[in-house]
This record gives sequence, structure tokens and C-alpha cells, in this order.
Amino acid sequence: MPAKFKASAKKYIRGVPASKLPMEHFYLHTMKKEELFEAINNTRTKPKVRVKCINELQRRGIKIEWVKPSEVIQ
Repeated sequence: MPAKFKASAKKYIRGVPASKLPMEHFYLHTMKKEELFEAINNTRTKPKVRVKCINELQRRGIKIEWVKPSEVIQ
């Protein structure tokens, strides 16, 4: 089974019975590059999820350049 960013959830649609609701999966290989970078840079992201995101970007062949927060141009 592929690695997940977060747990799967039922996608609620008005008027559809609960037993027929479709599942929404959050696999790392289906996430956008921008979303992965946001998760890496967010201070509230757990270390395990951060490492998963970094590994997914490396698997895609994207090079990550680390910059200290004090060096960021505002």
C-alpha cells in the first residue's frame, strides 16, 4: 500500500446515504509539489510526516535547497 499523507476520510455529499459515500484517500504520490513543500515548511507538521514528504520529493527527482529562516528575503 502506498504511503499516506493523512488518514482516508469519507467525502460527504448532501443527499447521498452514509453507506454510499465515496472514500477520499490522501496518498503522497497524488499530492501536488506545492502542498508537499508547505507541509515541510510548516512548524506544526509532525517529523514523521515531514520525512515522508521529503522522501516523496526525492523520489520524484526534485532537489531541495535548505535555507535558514534568517536568510529568507521578505
